[in-house]
Amino acid sequence: MKMEQEIFYNQKKKDLTIIGAAIIDILAGPITPDVFRTGSQPVDTIRLSFGGDALNEAAILAKFGKNVELISKVGLDDAGERVLDFMERLGMPTDSIVIEDGLATSMNLVLVDENGERCFLTNPAGSLRRLSLQDIETYLDGAADLVSFAGMFVSPQLDIPAMEHMFRMIKQKPGRTLAVDMTKAKNGERLEDLKRLLPYIDYIFPNEAEISLLTGQTDPAVNARLLVQAGVSCAVVKCAGNGCLICTADGTLPIPAYPVETVTDTTGAGDCFAAGFLWALSEGMSLEACGKFACAAASCAVETMGATEGISSLEEPLRRFSAYWK
Repeated sequence: MKMEQEIFYNQKKKDLTIIGAAIIDILAGPITPDVFRTGSQPVDTIRLSFGGDALNEAAILAKFGKNVELISKVGLDDAGERVLDFMERLGMPTDSIVIEDGLATSMNLVLVDENGERCFLTNPAGSLRRLSLQDIETYLDGAADLVSFAGMFVSPQLDIPAMEHMFRMIKQKPGRTLAVDMTKAKNGERLEDLKRLLPYIDYIFPNEAEISLLTGQTDPAVNARLLVQAGVSCAVVKCAGNGCLICTADGTLPIPAYPVETVTDTTGAGDCFAAGFLWALSEGMSLEACGKFACAAASCAVETMGATEGISSLEEPLRRFSAYWK
């Protein structure tokens, strides 16, 4: 049955290809610092969820009705089977997931505080850090016309030379669009180190802290312009409760956040933002509309524990988009 589903899927046009991590999150919260003094603490929620930058993006896009291909890596273990089952339940194929015997599928422990902010306990030997260029390049020729690399600085094996090779392969097909999301640089990388990569990138989605580490500057508008000056076509800086800034060679456009009364968990909010932006982009919306819909999607994500549990379909993000920005 699984093979039949994948054959049927592969006959359909891929709307997007997402590249990056697919893992399991174990969420607990809300916690307070007292837990490290007392040794135990009751919490409202302890939940097994699914995560990883790329799986989060792909899951949201699948819920939005897109035909999504995910290129990722898991281990031949129970956690890996759970990830594959989750994908199948969302109607996503699993034939571009590398399954490695002897590798542990990564599981992150996510501790969420009373303000919805979180910290992660991770296994550096797990699949999260083991995705390589060799795992990815097999699938790039058949990738969609819109590709998102969701994990800059996540896997040590995808260093700057490997990313340059991957980006070059992606952009070999005329008309293909490359979007890149990122996390904080791990080895002191600066913007200057990335200049050989940036001209390949059509859209990039750093948050304020991530881009500040690269530039040494704190003003998000300045940082967005620096990315564009270095070769990125469009820089979209995620500014949490302040929305986002969209910058191109034509100027910078601030987009306000969708108002949220209570922030429960910010896990995956940036991934949901990126997925929202990519959905709108794939629908031919303007950059302003892409930013507004992305903010609406992110607002749904932060109201519920878990990276993608706050979004079940296109309906609620689209309602917020339509209601708030008439």
